[in-house]
Amino acid sequence: MRKEILKRCLFGMPIGLASSTVITILISVFVGDGAYYAVVPAFAQQMGGELNAVLLQAGLSMIYGAAWAGASVIWDAEKWSLLKMTLVHLLVTTLATFPIAYFARWMPHNATGVLLYIGIFVVIYIGVWLGQYGAMKKRIQAMNAKLQN
Repeated sequence: MRKEILKRCLFGMPIGLASSTVITILISVFVGDGAYYAVVPAFAQQMGGELNAVLLQAGLSMIYGAAWAGASVIWDAEKWSLLKMTLVHLLVTTLATFPIAYFARWMPHNATGVLLYIGIFVVIYIGVWLGQYGAMKKRIQAMNAKLQN
């Protein structure tokens, strides 16, 4: 199991980095002033410069991707109920990623910013959950089809 978690984490790291890069590009496009916003300006100031912030954000993005990918092993726990898998996965991904998002200033450090981040997180989480639910449903249907043959 540990080997599988490690393998998935390593797979998730470049996905986390790629995702954060795409997000910064999209944010820069939507701002529309012709500048590229690699990091939140407050984070660059906090880190003593943009390069330091970009390097740290890249590392944090890889940890973020690794956490999500590594946590996917939870969905393989066949003896667990869907509710238990969902709650444990939500807890693991939240505990692993909320501090990263807060530290990297991916949300304003006020109640509104935290609530907005949580709202976006929940929407993304529901999407991931629905994907996992669909995959699990397909596996069950395939097993049932094999049993009928």
